[in-house]
Amino acid sequence: MPLRAASAVTFTYALGYPIGNLAVASMTPMAVLVFRFGLAAVILGTWAKLAGVRWPTGRKLGHVAVTGLLMQAVQFCCLYLALERGAPAVLGAVVIAMNPVVTAILGALFLRERLGAWRILALVLGVAAVLSACASRLIKTGGVDPVLILLLVALLGLAAGGVYQQRFCADVDFRATSAVQNAVALVPAAVLTALTPFAVHHTANAVLAITAVVLLNATLAVSLYVRAINIYGAAAVSMLFCVIPAVAGLLSWMMLGQRVDIGIAVGLVLGAVACWLNARVSGQQRQNDPRRDGRRQDGVEAVHQATVPR
Repeated sequence: MPLRAASAVTFTYALGYPIGNLAVASMTPMAVLVFRFGLAAVILGTWAKLAGVRWPTGRKLGHVAVTGLLMQAVQFCCLYLALERGAPAVLGAVVIAMNPVVTAILGALFLRERLGAWRILALVLGVAAVLSACASRLIKTGGVDPVLILLLVALLGLAAGGVYQQRFCADVDFRATSAVQNAVALVPAAVLTALTPFAVHHTANAVLAITAVVLLNATLAVSLYVRAINIYGAAAVSMLFCVIPAVAGLLSWMMLGQRVDIGIAVGLVLGAVACWLNARVSGQQRQNDPRRDGRRQDGVEAVHQATVPR
C-alpha cells in the first residue's frame, strides 16, 4: 500500500478520537451523537441516492438496522460517554483498535472461521494491551472502572456488529448501509438525549467539533478507508491498526494536551503487535483460500463494516 494512501487513511481515521473528545467537552455526548448520526445519515443517504445504489428492503433492511444499533449506537454512545468521563482519546483508540482481533474471535465462534495459534496469541496480546493502557485508571479506582467497561462494551458492539454484517448484510452497498445505520442509531441517541440533562458548554467549539466529526470522520474517513480496501485489499489496510492508535495519541497531545503515560505507551506497542499478527494471518488465509476471488467484494464490504467507526 503506497505511503500517501496509507497516511491519508491513518490520519483521518485517527483524527476522529481527539475530535470526538473535543465535541463531548463542548456539548453533552448524546446531543453530539444526535447531530452526528442525523447529519451523517443525510449526507451518506444523498450520496447513495446520487450513486443510484440499491437500498435494502424487507428482512435485509432489518438486518442492516441491527448492525446500526450495534456498530453505531452501542459503539458511539459508550465511547462518547467514556470520553466525557475522562478517558483519554488515545485510550479509546487503543481499545477500539482491538476490533479486528475481537472480530476474528467472534468470527471463529459464530461463523466457524479458523482461529489458529497466531490469532490466539494476537488475542492474548490484545488483552494485555488493553489492561496495560488502563492500568493507571484501574490502580486509581482500586476496582472496576466504569470508563473501561464503557470502552469494552463499545468494542464488543463494533465487533459483534461486524460479524453480524458479514453474516447477513455483506451484499448491501456500503453507502446505503451506512446511511441506514446512522438513521437507526439516531433513534436511541435522541431518546437518551431527551432523558438526560442537555448542556452546551461552548457554542463555537461545539459547532466546529461537530462539523469536523461529521465531515472528517463520518464521511471523509469512511470514503478513504473503503476506497483503500477496494484498491489495495482488506489485509493491507487492516495493517494500519498497528499505527492508528499511536497517531491518535500524537494528535491528542497536539490538540488536547493529553500526554501518554507508560501504561498506554506499552499498550500501544502490544496492540500494534496484536493487530500486525491478526492482519498477517488474515492475509495468509486469503492467499491460501481458493474461493477468495469469488468472495472478494463481500469480504471488502464485511471488513469495512467491521472495522470503521463512522
